Amino acid sequence: MRYPIITAEEAADFIFNGANVAFSGFTACGTPKAIPVALAQKAKKEHEAGREFKINLFSGASTNDCVDGELSRANAVNKRTPYQGCPDTRKAINAGAIEYFDLHLSELAQKMRYNTFGQLDVAILEVQSIDDEGNAVLGTGIGNSPTFAMLAKKVLLEVNEGINPKIKGLHDIYVPLDPPYRKEIPIFKPNDRAGSPVLHIDPAKIVGVVKTNVPEGGHPFAPSDETTMMIGENVCNFLLGELKAGRIPSTFLPLQSGVGNIANAVLARLDANPNIPSFDMYTEVIQDSVLKLIESGKCRFASTCSITFSTEAISEFFDNIDRFHDKVLMRPAEISNNPEVIRRLGVITMNTALEADIFGNINSTHVTGTKMMNGIGGSADFTRNAYTSIFSCPSVAKGGLISAIVPMVSHLDHSEHSVDVLITEQGIADLRGKSPIQKAETIIENCANPKYRPLLREYLKMSKGGHTPHTLRAAFAFHETFVAEGDMSKTDFSKYC
Repeated sequence: MRYPIITAEEAADFIFNGANVAFSGFTACGTPKAIPVALAQKAKKEHEAGREFKINLFSGASTNDCVDGELSRANAVNKRTPYQGCPDTRKAINAGAIEYFDLHLSELAQKMRYNTFGQLDVAILEVQSIDDEGNAVLGTGIGNSPTFAMLAKKVLLEVNEGINPKIKGLHDIYVPLDPPYRKEIPIFKPNDRAGSPVLHIDPAKIVGVVKTNVPEGGHPFAPSDETTMMIGENVCNFLLGELKAGRIPSTFLPLQSGVGNIANAVLARLDANPNIPSFDMYTEVIQDSVLKLIESGKCRFASTCSITFSTEAISEFFDNIDRFHDKVLMRPAEISNNPEVIRRLGVITMNTALEADIFGNINSTHVTGTKMMNGIGGSADFTRNAYTSIFSCPSVAKGGLISAIVPMVSHLDHSEHSVDVLITEQGIADLRGKSPIQKAETIIENCANPKYRPLLREYLKMSKGGHTPHTLRAAFAFHETFVAEGDMSKTDFSKYC
């Protein structure tokens, strides 16, 4: 290999206090595992010596514990974007120790190419292999690796021998021209290739290679329960109704699905229903449930940014790679989440909410309006450009102490203008073509938990006048009551009259 082989500790020495540092991957997949741990140890030593040491951390989406976890615990992160899913990072963000700015995943690469956040100093990329000309085969998650490699002054590589070499050929690396020179992205079907199976990195930028051997794969999500299965059944029933009404072509349309137990339950119900035709997926992450859909023939093709499989599923995937090689393609985040392509393909989007209000606005990021969970991720990239956008969530949380349907969301991520359908285990609220009051009546009757319907009806009745009736002094009464008493059902609207 023409590049210097170095230790993770030696690699960390290339990174200085205040540096803009970018990491490959999307979710834990494709994310570096050795250098960030050494970097966290360096930060601890610098702090013990009385010296400041923090970096500004850029990624494709969430990372792994080696990146967000280790660096957050070492107090080594100043700024963070665009998305995270680590408990330690979340804690630091909500304590004000990390300056986190939330961002749509499709936007980061272009903003960085226009130098919005300053020069990128170092890119740390995990690859399966690289040749002497700088042609790298990436791992199971791409994220923003192409743009990071293009912009960084220095590139550090982790060559992970634990990544199955059969992954070669599953990537489609394409970086669009920037405005005003951009042309159409040449993806007209989910399985169209737009770019190259390898990422070219300027060899002159590669200052060191750290060899690792860490198998890919993680823990599967918890199995579906009665609530998530009911949500899945309701999503399935809605799509069947759209098929029968002719609002979805008989050949169906591509699907996007978020991550987690609800998403898995929805996909399982689609797989089990013989009346749902086979379909393609144009999405940002595929999980074990998608592998099952491909195996059953229900999913013909899946375009994604990341293969977020469990350890068992990823072994099955590569053991049977000849069956899957023409059915899965990984793209950079700005392509997997690209609004132009999503709108062109007519993608039906399915995402989850923390809470929804009675007028169809969605909060997907903040608990009680103040505490960040993970970030907006790619949900808005898909929602705002969907053929039909669906949001789902359980009607209650914490055993009924929290209603997911509230008078007004405590934080707004997706306005009612972008939300076509809201689904809980209670039922389906089709919001298309409805006025705000009609939306409220539909959501209360179809989606709210019976325990909270009387309170929500009371709020709507007391909020008279205007196109979107609200009683502003009572709009957050559910949240105020929960903070004060730990139970939203104890809300007393009479004191606001």
